[in-house]
Amino acid sequence: MILHVIPAAAMHITDISAVYPRYSGFDATNWRKHLWQVVVRVTIDSGQVGYGYGGGGKASLPIINGHFRELLVGQPINGVADIATIWDSLHYESLPYGRKGIAIMALSGVDLALWDALAKAENTTVAQLIGKVDKPSVNIYATGPDSEWYAELGVAGQKLTHRWNGKQEDYETAINAADSARQTLGRDKLLMFDVYMSWDETVTERMAALLQTFDIYWFEDVLTPDDYDRLAKLRPVVKPVNLAGGEHEFGVKGFVDAADAGAYDIWQPDITWCGGITAGIRIANLASRHGIKVIPHRGGEVWGLHLIAASQHCEDLAELVLGSRGSQTQQIWHGQPELNNGKLEIRDEPGFGVAPNEELLSPDYLCKSRTIDSQACM
Repeated sequence: MILHVIPAAAMHITDISAVYPRYSGFDATNWRKHLWQVVVRVTIDSGQVGYGYGGGGKASLPIINGHFRELLVGQPINGVADIATIWDSLHYESLPYGRKGIAIMALSGVDLALWDALAKAENTTVAQLIGKVDKPSVNIYATGPDSEWYAELGVAGQKLTHRWNGKQEDYETAINAADSARQTLGRDKLLMFDVYMSWDETVTERMAALLQTFDIYWFEDVLTPDDYDRLAKLRPVVKPVNLAGGEHEFGVKGFVDAADAGAYDIWQPDITWCGGITAGIRIANLASRHGIKVIPHRGGEVWGLHLIAASQHCEDLAELVLGSRGSQTQQIWHGQPELNNGKLEIRDEPGFGVAPNEELLSPDYLCKSRTIDSQACM
């Protein structure tokens, strides 16, 4: 499968590059220290610069700056169909080493940068490029421990994190956390648990019984993402609690397998990992055919927010990882929409409406991309 040659008058890609920001504060044992998000930059000959955010960290850089760049420079980008063609071609060319995982994470950043550049060229938002924006404002739920702060923000709910350490008191930890959150938030807010693949069937079934009075909306990632059949058997056992997952799935194929098995009630593709907007649209369409809800992982970040706003197949609910009141986080992107009465609105700026924080990018990268004064590169 070969990328087609561009017509002479078409807009086309002139360059693409990726850099790993200068993150700080990661624990040395945390995989995110080396494998967190990369900033992707694409330029097209009409003058627009598009930005994307992809996974895979330092390991994805040679894929984007090497293999993908060689395939991309000179290719047409005159509409959404061109981006879809590019996605399919890059996926095909990377199949020998990247059917899932880091290669698709890298492709996610490229895809998002292409959508950003094309939307800017057409002087519209990415959401409007996707389709009709039927959710101009999206309800937010907060992930973290600070129920009191979240209640003040007016969000739609809270997702608690819980890890099973093999001790009986882990049950009490979950009960106490749910009780405290429910008392603070009230009965009309959503309450969820993210357990990051640390439970098994026995623990999940027991938790569903113990937490019954707290009206839990979903348990997230109770088993590993390959445990489709076990998840399918567990779903009816823990009802009315929903089983959610999918942040560790890649491309449409992984979700086809999950759909065939009946593994989840709710899909949570991460738009910066699963293949970008192009894959997100396909996944949401697939979910609709199977009657499955789609609530993207970290969907309150602009990359997922634009898809939620414009997709009829995504729920009106997006995640923001807020942590605790007053906690300091590195701001990789300028221009993120601000939370207002528990909702986020798509901004009017073309593209995704964000730009990278250049203080966290390497001087060498900035010089090569000419985003700072040339005197600073001497």
